[in-house]
Amino acid sequence: MRLQLTRVSLAAARIWLGYQWLHSGLGKLSNPAWMQTGTAIRGFWMRAAGMVPGTPAAIKYSWYQKFIETLVNGNHHTWFSPFIVIGEILVGAGLILGSFTLLAAFMGGLMNLNFMLAGSASTNPVMYTLALLLVYAGTNLSGYYGLDTFLMPRVRKMMPKLSLRPATVRGSPAPQPQTSLTEAGGSQMQ
Repeated sequence: MRLQLTRVSLAAARIWLGYQWLHSGLGKLSNPAWMQTGTAIRGFWMRAAGMVPGTPAAIKYSWYQKFIETLVNGNHHTWFSPFIVIGEILVGAGLILGSFTLLAAFMGGLMNLNFMLAGSASTNPVMYTLALLLVYAGTNLSGYYGLDTFLMPRVRKMMPKLSLRPATVRGSPAPQPQTSLTEAGGSQMQ
């Protein structure tokens, strides 16, 4: 009973969090300042880094401020802005559907962390905390009531095919790991 209550609670938190991301992304999708020019994110970055005259920097870490200044000065807002919007939509859809829940929660948490590092509190601390909770709980709990129930067994079946083990030559036996020095032809120390 407790396990089911945990799964239902995590599903509710996951769907709420997914709605927040999807709603945010869809709201930006038809906005040219996000999807065409990138001026929305550029303005946010400039204010956050204190690059607007008379505006103190909201960013508290100099390394992150330099990173944001590099993005502004390199005109990276033109490609980064649509990237954020699409990321928000994908994270939202993944969380609502319970599809690749851990990846969606991790990426959402990463976006929240960046927004917080840029000095934006808003709902980001709550969303970040929920994302961490979903990642910590794992797929068996976070994605149980969702598509992960069907997707993850298939992904796990494919994982041996994606293994990083060395390939063997056809017809030759796979190399066997050696378990002790004596089996490897060496001697044991006394």
